[in-house]
Formats: sequence, structure tokens, C-alpha cells
Amino acid sequence: MKKLNLFYYKTKNNLIISFEKENIFGELITEKEASNNTNLSIYFLINTENKINRRTFIVNTVSDLFIKRDSLNLLKKDTSKDSLIPSWLLNLIKKDKIIALNKSYPSWKKVLEDKIITKNKKWNINIVGLGDVGGTLITGLRLLGNDSIDKIGIYDKNINKIKRFEYECNQICYPSLDTPTPKICEINEDNLFDCDMFVFCVSVGVPKIGNEKEDVRLVQFKGNSKIVSYYAKLARERNFNGLFCIVSDPVDLLCKVAFTESNKDSSEKLDYKGLAPEQIRGYGLGVMNARASYYALKDEKTKNYIKEGRAFGPHGEGLIIANSIKNYNKDLSDYLTDKTKTANLEIRDLGFKPYIAPALSSGTLSILATIKSQWHYSTTFLNGTFMGIRNKFIKGTTKLENYENMPEDLFEKLEKTFDYLKSY
Repeated sequence: MKKLNLFYYKTKNNLIISFEKENIFGELITEKEASNNTNLSIYFLINTENKINRRTFIVNTVSDLFIKRDSLNLLKKDTSKDSLIPSWLLNLIKKDKIIALNKSYPSWKKVLEDKIITKNKKWNINIVGLGDVGGTLITGLRLLGNDSIDKIGIYDKNINKIKRFEYECNQICYPSLDTPTPKICEINEDNLFDCDMFVFCVSVGVPKIGNEKEDVRLVQFKGNSKIVSYYAKLARERNFNGLFCIVSDPVDLLCKVAFTESNKDSSEKLDYKGLAPEQIRGYGLGVMNARASYYALKDEKTKNYIKEGRAFGPHGEGLIIANSIKNYNKDLSDYLTDKTKTANLEIRDLGFKPYIAPALSSGTLSILATIKSQWHYSTTFLNGTFMGIRNKFIKGTTKLENYENMPEDLFEKLEKTFDYLKSY
């Protein structure tokens, strides 16, 4: 198969590759020169002319560069076009070294200039909302974030909550007092976005125990969407370049609200100059994976979930648990899905709000995995909506996990969930 004709450019910090000439970058360099500059950040320019596609992403296979419209087909590993590029470039793709950059976004050049978060730097995280989930999340980050987090800023409309968590969490220390822990700092709304990661934990309209007449998460959507809209617009005003993260329910739908509202101008028209898709992440699927593992370990027939299973979709209605990708079994998967989806109601039946596992599995542990570029569950942007999928955060963007042999009946379920999320 004939190799693609590629154009190479070098700037101060970047190696840029394109299917066509890009005069704004000056003189072309040779392929040999390009192959000798792979220590730079490497961007492959694409142009989908479609802003419901991603702005940036880690290239998994060469086929990713030819996609005109993002879809769940990205979960199916397609190596059919890998032979079209030189072997040295293919090796870089296999090492997650190449970032696709979509020129259809007005802010695409900004990506080349901004280094959002530098490697090996401890992050500063700001958290808004100090209720049950927010408070537990902060506690977990204080205990486990010493190698990844420098400071945790905390904010709430209730000033006494801020003072309480500053006081109590800064008194969570290891017996050896010189063991480093992230410092908990009081912040105000003016410096909410002076950070690498903003975490939204505000929740309103949570039903009282015994009043669960419908999906508890969807009940919260109306109230939480108004608040997340406010902060998303504020992030735009402040030219925020870090991660805008949502832990409040329903995370997938609130991520879409954050993206849409931050990308409207003063006349409410979409201009796509706000938060980019890769900046927004929702953390709700981590606890569903944890709950699935809890139930899977109770039966020998489902134990393979621990090593082979996957979770997909929202933190609630539409959730899909696959007992295994390699050895998919519909009945076992449906059983795990049902048990996982209703696990929160079991805790409510005992008279408690189910917030500890979500705050730690979806929140603390998934956030730390994000910072460390490890596999975790969070929402990712596809075709104008957000859906929970296993992924990594690498070099300021997202690498999706894809599969060589995705079972077709499982894929059909994923498409139904995707259509369900797009309907909101």
C-alpha cells in the first residue's frame, strides 16, 4: 500500500505533521529532520469541519486520523491504515506520542502555545461544594495525594463549611509528621480557577431517604445543571486552561451542560471559544466499576470481571457492565449491570445516603489516576455528548481504550446507551 504524502514542520516546542501544506509554520522540514525531533510535542493536524468531534486526542491507530464524525466505532481497534505511514511514526503512535489536533476549533492554535499541565509537576486542585461527597473526596485526596497534589483549595457558599474542612483536614496527618500531605487552603470565588483542576461537587435536590420515586441521579439534574452552567461560564471568563471536573450527579449530562454553556457568547450563540472537550471530565463510572467488582466476587461464574470486565456509560440509567470483553456473556453481564445499577438503593433502604464509595472510587481514586496518566473511568466527549469509558489523560488530552474483538451484541447495547445520552 502506498505511503501517505505528509508535510512536516518544526516550531520551538512542537513537531507538526499535516496532510497538507500549512504556510503559517514557515519552511517545511524533511522527514529525516522530523524523525530526529521526536523529543518535541508531536501534533498531527486534522480538519473534520465538525465541532461535535473532539478538539484533541491521543492517536491510537492511523485510522483515527481519517474519521469525519466521532462515534463509538472508536472503541473498535482498526489497524487497516497503519501501513500508510513511515514505521518511525507508527512506533510513536504505539507509544502514545502523537496528538491529533482538530483545526475546525477556533482555539486550535492555542493548543500549540499552552502547556496546560507539565509532567512531574504536583497539581493544585480547587473543589467547590463541601457536602457529603465533597468532604469525603477532600479527605481521600489529603490521605493519598501526597505524591501528586500540592494544594487543595476548598470553597462553599457556607463559610463555616470552608472553615471546618480547613481545620479538620489539615489535622489529618501520618504518625511521622514530616510525611508530606497536600495542604488544604480556603479560597473564594475570585480564585476558583487558579488551579490545574477544578472539581464540582455541588448537589441540590437530593431526595430524602424514602422519597426515591425515580432515578435519584436524574432528579438532581435540573438543579445541578443551573449551578454547573454558572461555573462553566465563569471558567470561560477566566480563560481557564485546566481540567473542569464534575463529580455531582448525573455526571455525563452535566458535562454536556458545561461544554455547551461555556461555549456560548454573550448572545447565547455557540462560538466554541470556551472549555474544550478534553478539558471536561465527569467522575461517576468509577464506583460502578467498583460495585460491579463487589458483586462479581460473590460468584465463581462472574469473577472474571476483575481482570476482563469493563463498565460503560452513565452513573445510573443506561449503565452497561460487561462481564468480559474476551468472553462476553449476556446473561452474566445483565445480572452484574442490574445489581450495580441498583446498589445505591440498597444503601438507601438501610437508611443511609450512598456517598462514601462514590466519593472515593469515582472521585479520589479516579482523580489521582487521571493525574498520573493511569487507566481509569471517566466521561469522554464523542459526537457532541459525554459518555463514561475507560481512558487515560495524557499530555493534556485523552486516550481511549479500544478493543480488537468487541462483541457485536455488547456494541449494540453501547449504541443504545449512547443514543439515550444524546437525547438529553
